[in-house]
Formats: sequence, structure tokens, C-alpha cells
Amino acid sequence: MTRTMSDPAGDTSGSAEPHPLLARHAEAQDLFGGRVHAVRDDQWGAATPCAEWTVRDLVNHLVSEQLWVPPLVRDGCMIEEVGNTFDGDLLGPDPAASWDTAARSAREAFTAPGALERTVHLSYGDTAATAYCAQMIADLVVHTWDLSRAIGADERLPEELVTFTTQEIAPYAGDLEKSGLFAAPVEPPAGADAQTALLCLLGRRP
Repeated sequence: MTRTMSDPAGDTSGSAEPHPLLARHAEAQDLFGGRVHAVRDDQWGAATPCAEWTVRDLVNHLVSEQLWVPPLVRDGCMIEEVGNTFDGDLLGPDPAASWDTAARSAREAFTAPGALERTVHLSYGDTAATAYCAQMIADLVVHTWDLSRAIGADERLPEELVTFTTQEIAPYAGDLEKSGLFAAPVEPPAGADAQTALLCLLGRRP
């Protein structure tokens, strides 16, 4: 997918404070992880707002996304070098534990010294690690809502993450439907709040 984004993070050198982008990433991971741990045994086959994806498919997708981070950010791999390593079922008999392991590996890769100053080689071209991290945050936030709806959990998303995700996605929202991974945007209802507007932008019907 072709995306054009500015660097949302800025300079990471010489700062003693945790990078704000890393804080958002940790928030988004924890939010999604909380929903994963709330999935009951009888819900893994339930439908989600993502066409043709069950709860298990959705969580498997996010686990795969996390597992890609270390080879791309830490190791500087090309997509072709990783190949189909993370295809297929990655959840095994304990999906929540598989999520925890994958999430931890991604967080460690992004928080390593100098990680956000690197360039990663994605399918659509070389991209700043900060932009890649921002994309990952947005993906986690949106899919948290998908998973919440699928399992009947609280659908409210933190305001700060909604704002971040809206700002991140807005520049390339028009390309998302073309990717085949998102439905066409829907018109938000009158007086829609920020979360509803974001979900409608991404083809959800909250």
C-alpha cells in the first residue's frame, strides 16, 4: 500500500525522557492486549467487523504484525528475507500467551537505543521507523475496537489514541479502501464524536 506520511516523532537523540511515540505504542499494545485476554474460549470463532475474519484471525493478524517488527527494525531485513516466516497460524494452543510474546518482542525492538532513528524496508518502500511505529499504533487502536465489538467488551477508546490515530490515518485514508483491507468510508451520523468519525472513515459502522 502506498502511504505518504510525515515523520511524527521528530528528533530522538539526546533525550532523557521516554519518547512520546513509544508511550503511545505501549498504550495501544496494552489496550489491544487487554481485549485479547478478555476473549472467552467460546469466542475465538466469532465474527468480527473485519470481513471474513474471526476473532482468532484478527488476533493472529496483530500477532503477525508484532513479529515483523524485530526483523525490520532491529535487524534491518528486507521483506524478501523474512518471506513467509509469519504466515499461517501463530496463536497455537494459548493465543493470549502468543500475543504477549509477540507484543513484547515488538516493544523491545522499538525501544532499543537508536531504533526510531532507523529506516525500515517495507513493501511499499523505505520508511522512517517513526512512521512505521505510528502505523502500528493506528492499526492496534482500530483493531481494538473491532475485537471489542466481536467479544462484547467496552468499545470506548482512549481519547488520546483516537486523536493520534485520526491524525495518522487522515493523510492516506483514501488509499486504504484500495488496499482491500478496509471497507469504503461511511457517512458519520450528525453530531458524531471523534471516535465514531474515525471508525466511519475506516468503513466501520459503529
